[in-house]
Amino acid sequence: MRRRKLWTVIVLSVFSILFLYPLLWLISSSFKPNADIFSSIGLWPGEFVWDAYSRGWQGVGRTNFSTFFGNTLLLVIPVVVLTAASSLLVAYGFARFKFRGKGLLFTLMISTLMLPDAVIMIPRYLLFKEFNWLNTYLPFYVPALLAVNAFFVFLLVQFLRGIPRDLDEAAVIDGCNSFGILVRVLVPLAAPALVSVCIFQFIWTWNEFFTALIYINSVSKYTVALGLRMVLDNEGAVNWNQVMAMSVVTILPCIAVFFMAQKYFVEGIATTGLKG
Repeated sequence: MRRRKLWTVIVLSVFSILFLYPLLWLISSSFKPNADIFSSIGLWPGEFVWDAYSRGWQGVGRTNFSTFFGNTLLLVIPVVVLTAASSLLVAYGFARFKFRGKGLLFTLMISTLMLPDAVIMIPRYLLFKEFNWLNTYLPFYVPALLAVNAFFVFLLVQFLRGIPRDLDEAAVIDGCNSFGILVRVLVPLAAPALVSVCIFQFIWTWNEFFTALIYINSVSKYTVALGLRMVLDNEGAVNWNQVMAMSVVTILPCIAVFFMAQKYFVEGIATTGLKG
């Protein structure tokens, strides 16, 4: 038994090192001179460069990374809030109400998960162009308000179905209407699933590159993902240690959000599959 446990620890340690190595290499490369970054796979810098973070934060031209981070927060926070609220309302309808065509609508919603983004990218772009929404954040806000992500709706439906209906009946006796049941009873109980939705949406929107590249044209409205790409597109030699430094700074919010809400995230993912 001890030998098996020892081998388990060894195997897990090896895989942990393999998975953590790219992140550790990214951090160490932010302190290396440009000439040493790709010349060795070692983690310890032969010579420490301490100004990569301050120089990288200055960005390119007149736009620094404080602007990029501000734009990203201006994009991410409303999208996360709108996605969680709209997905919860739609999931509440599917999980608690009976209406004609409910099964068909739910099936159609789930089937949209099989559609690749490339299929709807051009029609969606043309539609937003007609609405004069290009170079704004509306192409992100409005879909979030309309609960277009079927995965989040499905996740919340599965969680809400696991909550006993007896609680709804008790709330009705206490004088709650349908909205009161949702706000006072289901939302507190569905907090783990809602946190999971928020974490997923936060990370996906924070790292969004291609969609932001299509809809946002002004450098003053660029997100951090576009800002990093703009540094690489800059004429002349690329200061890779500055790129690595800004990459480290960029991923820190996602890591922080995940670890702060890890308990609820794991609970939400684990419990959404208990009842279908």
